[in-house]
Amino acid sequence: MNIANRGVRQLADSSRKLTLEQSSLAEHYPAHSTDGTTLHLPLTSQYWPKAVHEELKHQHWSKSSISAHIDLNAWQGFLKDLPRDPYVNTRWKRMSWLHLNDQHEVETLGECPMAQGGRFNDAASMADRLRYYAPLEESFTEREDVRAFVKAWADMWGIGPREPILMQITGVRGDGTIDPLQGQGIHADGCKYLSILVVNRENVSGAINTLYRDKAGSELLSTTELAPGEVLHIHDDQLFHSVSSISQENAGQHFERFIIIINCAFIDEFQNRMLRRHFPGAVLNESK
Repeated sequence: MNIANRGVRQLADSSRKLTLEQSSLAEHYPAHSTDGTTLHLPLTSQYWPKAVHEELKHQHWSKSSISAHIDLNAWQGFLKDLPRDPYVNTRWKRMSWLHLNDQHEVETLGECPMAQGGRFNDAASMADRLRYYAPLEESFTEREDVRAFVKAWADMWGIGPREPILMQITGVRGDGTIDPLQGQGIHADGCKYLSILVVNRENVSGAINTLYRDKAGSELLSTTELAPGEVLHIHDDQLFHSVSSISQENAGQHFERFIIIINCAFIDEFQNRMLRRHFPGAVLNESK
């Protein structure tokens, strides 16, 4: 190696070392929310309480709160510009495919439709259909607390580089009573790892999450109501889940409930066919 090339190599190594050191410092020091309060952004490996890992190992589900790690008010601000779901008129939604790159940083992938086979989604309007949605806003996916959440979530499940992660913001708003699942009832989402995070819940009753051992619902495991900032983790290939319909607490006043759904490691062959087509370099569950 000549002197010029050695100098370029040393400069690149120094730059990479500085980037890694800055990343490490960002994990150790707190960030600030939009209202001036301090966010606690722990190391990725310390993001979740130990009980979460134990519960997932032994009962295949767990519930925790990440309110201290995210600026919930800022996240709620992204609900205002959600477009209406073109397939379910009473719902609003955005979604994006993400992954961790080889440096374990969060990246947004290109477009790939949501695809659920009838085995996992038996609603007549959804089964075996390709669905395209507007992507998550870049100003949302580039937030420090959003990236920290995605990295910690992937670490919790053992998700590696280039495994596609689907992240959705979806929910309902308006008047009256709405079934958020639009007839899905007890179901699985066709993946191994699934989490549901409530972003806001305003003037609503209902929306009770229920977990079952079987799709028939004869073996009930747990019921839980999620408050904003709380997240329910599910081994989706081991359990089934449902959510009850919601209604206004105060008639005539606006209500809404929005959630983030994040999942990975798809076992639905219909979805995997689309992922192979749109992301040829992706690491899929079936090829691991």
